[in-house]
Amino acid sequence: MAITLTSLTDLATHRFDDIIDVRSPSEYADDHLPGAISLPVLDDAERARVGTIYKQVSPFDARRIGGALVAANAARHLQGPLAHKPGGWRPLVHCWRGGMRSGSFASILTSIGWRTETLNGGYKAWRALVTEALYDRPIPAPVVLLDGNTGSAKTELLTLMPERGVQVIDLEGLAHHRGSLFGAMGAQPSQRMFEGRLAMALSALDPTRPVLIEAESAKVGDCRLPPALWKAMTTAPRIALVAPVAERAAYLTRAYADVTDDPARLTATLERLRPFHPAERIERWQALAATGGFATLAAELVEHHYDPRYRKHRARAVVPVTDLPAPSLAPAALPGLADRLAATLNALTQPKGAA
Repeated sequence: MAITLTSLTDLATHRFDDIIDVRSPSEYADDHLPGAISLPVLDDAERARVGTIYKQVSPFDARRIGGALVAANAARHLQGPLAHKPGGWRPLVHCWRGGMRSGSFASILTSIGWRTETLNGGYKAWRALVTEALYDRPIPAPVVLLDGNTGSAKTELLTLMPERGVQVIDLEGLAHHRGSLFGAMGAQPSQRMFEGRLAMALSALDPTRPVLIEAESAKVGDCRLPPALWKAMTTAPRIALVAPVAERAAYLTRAYADVTDDPARLTATLERLRPFHPAERIERWQALAATGGFATLAAELVEHHYDPRYRKHRARAVVPVTDLPAPSLAPAALPGLADRLAATLNALTQPKGAA
């Protein structure tokens, strides 16, 4: 039996026990359906070999050799990850476009007695829904940006908002990057995977309520924002956190401990700033880094590098900005600041004349 998805939220309604992606490991690594596990019926080398035989020898030989490989890999999965699945197990199996790879594996699972279903159109059908959501439709809820100079604790505050009844989209979390030169947090998802995560986040929004999004550039690390979202963000009203430099420097020192704990990474990142600052300033920053003067380093980076760029960017903005004073960014102060942020958002988005 095959199912057809008509929206990104359809998948959850079917309540499959597992979603099995039988594509090759590299295909899975590039992008996959939310929650899918990888049980490839052909690995990357095997897939390339079968494709070559298909083109250079014959489709029959490719199917014969491919069938043997699929059977061998299926046997390994049955004896390994699937060995203890119960009789009532109900998986969804898919491949690239709902063809032979998923059909072959699903047939084996069905013959055992499991309630196996496949996905019409495979991953391509899922990807088409993602593309439609991001590139063919408007953003489904009113956008409000959480703004503020570097080090204003925007990302941490964003994580505190859902428990206060505010819906958010955490672009930095989806992109696995903090959005600045120092913001790398390891490998980022592929553009396709980022878009899939973003599309799912958008599909979960209540269109009657605003969504709070941290102010970002058109790229978060290497992940590009889709044009519709970027346009909505550039025209959205903003709530700007206003915090003293000393508080921001202290916060940055805490939040970027992974950077300060890696001297080679910190040194290399500071070197990337050399084209933008006098040599003596870079040397001073390198010296501060080497001697553990991280709070001073953060303060000087804020004053000489980040704030001037922020002022230039904000001067070009023609959207309403509501300032929210944040005299302290200490951990104990953030819940209270989150309460004030929620109240400010509600006042900003409440219909005129509403009680």
